[in-house]
Amino acid sequence: MAEEKRIKGGDIIELTAQKLVYEGDALSKIDGYPIFIEGACPEDKLKVKITKANKNFAGAVIEEIIEPSSHRVKPFCPMHNVCGGCGWQFVDYDFQLEQKQNIVFETVKKILGQEIEVKPVIPSPETREFRSKVQYPVSQTKVSKRLIAGYYKKGSHELVNIKFCPIQPKILDKITEFIRKTAQELEISGYNEKKHTGDLRHIVYRYSKSQNECIVIFVVNDTVLRDKFKKLSKKLMAEFAHVKGCLINYNTEKTNLIMTNDTRKIQGENYIIEKIEDKSFKISANSFFQVNIGSAKNIFNTVKNIIAENYQNSRILDAYSGVSSFGIWLSDSASEVVSVEEAPSATKDAAENIVLNSVKNLKALNGDAKKIFEQLVKDNEKFDVTVLDPPRKGCEKQSLDWAIQLTKKAIIYVSCNPSTLARDLKYLHENGFTTKYIQPVDMFCHSYHIESVAWLTRNN
Repeated sequence: MAEEKRIKGGDIIELTAQKLVYEGDALSKIDGYPIFIEGACPEDKLKVKITKANKNFAGAVIEEIIEPSSHRVKPFCPMHNVCGGCGWQFVDYDFQLEQKQNIVFETVKKILGQEIEVKPVIPSPETREFRSKVQYPVSQTKVSKRLIAGYYKKGSHELVNIKFCPIQPKILDKITEFIRKTAQELEISGYNEKKHTGDLRHIVYRYSKSQNECIVIFVVNDTVLRDKFKKLSKKLMAEFAHVKGCLINYNTEKTNLIMTNDTRKIQGENYIIEKIEDKSFKISANSFFQVNIGSAKNIFNTVKNIIAENYQNSRILDAYSGVSSFGIWLSDSASEVVSVEEAPSATKDAAENIVLNSVKNLKALNGDAKKIFEQLVKDNEKFDVTVLDPPRKGCEKQSLDWAIQLTKKAIIYVSCNPSTLARDLKYLHENGFTTKYIQPVDMFCHSYHIESVAWLTRNN
């Protein structure tokens, strides 16, 4: 098609952007030939430059906005064009949600081969200062050796020094600035990714919205706790009452992995407590918990409402359960909940959360989901409802096989990736389940990421 239409790299053409797609670009088509345009908003009339073209599609960048879309707005963050953090700020929020609904619908239709009802996206209660987990890579400038911490430029490993980030709590900006300055005074060096040298690789925050406090984790290219990090922690906790604890995570791996499982306490607490309605959750440094607390509540309630309205007093299996957030949230609607989680720190938190919330009908199991599912099948266990909340890669086929055997009535699948959701729904459809509907929830505002709750029922 590219050859037929003679679209090639370097061409300047005029077109209108049609829709946003997963991964963030806008799509336009010329005689059916797809062109993906970076930074375009649907309904923009544009002059674009083709950056690459092959027989299947082309990529393009904007040369000129001839006529802006009515949905195009001014980004609220001055770093929007250089930071790769949240790339849809130039699109008005309600329209972002429409585009996300469409992305889920089209992705599922393409992979599953049929149309499933996708409900309008539940918006985030807050679209600024919503992020409660922050992970800043750290490096330093070549000449002045000034420490910098922030986010990478889109599609690169070039670090942008972020002094103010409007999607995270303001207090974290102040704490980061203090760490940059004090670490430099203590001669703590930033990490050099190419040379694998330097002390501090990442600064990671776990922030409690309900308590307005956080723990700070220093990810270091080391295997021992150096005195300078003890001093940094002491100064940080003396300066900020919001900081309830400082921890160190040892990571000497030459990978993109941010944190290893080796996290130790330097000073103070090694966890935060997050309160949502009448439930409390203990969250440690390495434990998974949703990063947008308002949207987490919307997801929890979406799942709870499906169960409370259709499967009252049911026995529930909560898989990939983290700190048993779903298990605890659903315990009021269930006769019994069994949670399964692989990460030891999260399972330990889950056990304490069960006590913290005085839950009597929840059992937390630690181990690989596949293996525990297999054992539950061998033990002839059955559950009315199974809640699956896997990582981005989705469920392994064998895990789905066991879940199918264990589940009598319904599977509720919570996903953060429409493609792996669609793939797994296809497999479940081939093995005796039907999707009633999908309810998307906006967790990461101003980005292409989208969470979805899919409700599947067993065929009679």
